[in-house]
Amino acid sequence: MPLGLIALAIGAFGIGLTEFVIMGLLPEVASDFGVTESAAGWLISGYALAVVVGALLLTAAATRLPRKPVLLGLIVLFIIGNVLTALAEDYGVAMLGRIIAALCHGAFFGIGSVVAAGLVSPEKKAGAIAIMFTGLTAANVFGVPFGTFLGQELGWRSTFWAISGIGVLAFIGIAALVPRLPRPSEHVSLRTELAAFRSGQVWFSLVVTILAFGGMFGAFTYIAYTLTEVSGFASSAVPWLLVLFGAGLVLGNWLGGRLADRAVDRTLIVFIAALVVVLALFAVSAQSGIATIIALFLMGGFGFGTVPGLQSRVMHYAGGAPTLASGANIGAFNVGNALGAWAGGVGISAGLGYTSPIWMGAILTAVALVIMVVAAARAKDVGPVAVDEAPTASVPVG
Repeated sequence: MPLGLIALAIGAFGIGLTEFVIMGLLPEVASDFGVTESAAGWLISGYALAVVVGALLLTAAATRLPRKPVLLGLIVLFIIGNVLTALAEDYGVAMLGRIIAALCHGAFFGIGSVVAAGLVSPEKKAGAIAIMFTGLTAANVFGVPFGTFLGQELGWRSTFWAISGIGVLAFIGIAALVPRLPRPSEHVSLRTELAAFRSGQVWFSLVVTILAFGGMFGAFTYIAYTLTEVSGFASSAVPWLLVLFGAGLVLGNWLGGRLADRAVDRTLIVFIAALVVVLALFAVSAQSGIATIIALFLMGGFGFGTVPGLQSRVMHYAGGAPTLASGANIGAFNVGNALGAWAGGVGISAGLGYTSPIWMGAILTAVALVIMVVAAARAKDVGPVAVDEAPTASVPVG
């Protein structure tokens, strides 16, 4: 395994920790700045919106730049944003720090996916992307609980200082371990990258990403309420149950990457279909503690198991200009997060109870399954968009 993949995974770990750890520290942040928890929640929503903007604009701006220096620059941006958040004396500065850190998120994963795929042979691309995304899953399993504990014991700012240190480690690792990569072809301009969006399959992939990931995230956003109000678990048990969910993410990410290298579309159809079944069964059996524990693990596994395949698929159909499409797919994941959270909130507001977000997630995922089946059927006679350079090596999509 190329050591450069480990460096990329460290960067992914830090970025994932930045995104998710603040969920457990909102009371401390709100108290420190003297704002309501709903206002503090915008530090999460603002981050997600900035991810989408950065995924498109920064990735587009970097299409003709050498990828390794771009990755290093993005890590510097990440460090600056987190240091600014740690130093913030008021809410506005903290929000600015969150936005700066978020801008690098989508571009890092978008460009990093292209770099990771370029470090291995063509038949191992999805697996390489999965290794990089292991950092993101590890952030949920290990980083978020530890970061929350650190912030509660030493103050929430200590967590962001620790994240800044992880950013420095990632910078050193990428500088030392990621090889100097060929400069993108002179023919690969922003116009060429935009041409990848002529492919209907690219759009199919983006929509499936939004709906499938949105379905899982919609169920997950309000999972603490489901666990305590429906399943009957104590609040103190919630962090440990979320670790179980995170363990499913890690296993699903690894298995999804391995299987997607053999057949992307078939793997995605199986995993999305399984996620629909798991969500539906979870919704009807959430009163059972044992059933809930099993469902949490499987929801994380099948949900995140789609990520390597979806990222690999959109890059494949983008042809020889995959960078912007890759970044757009990272943005699509975050659009899915927002959609799923909104849909789950609609169910709760309508008085449908704390299992309604799971039902909403199942519906979104079922729609994703239908679209994925249609996309796979139409993909048999469709290839990547042609560009004025040799196309990237393909991945099997059968």
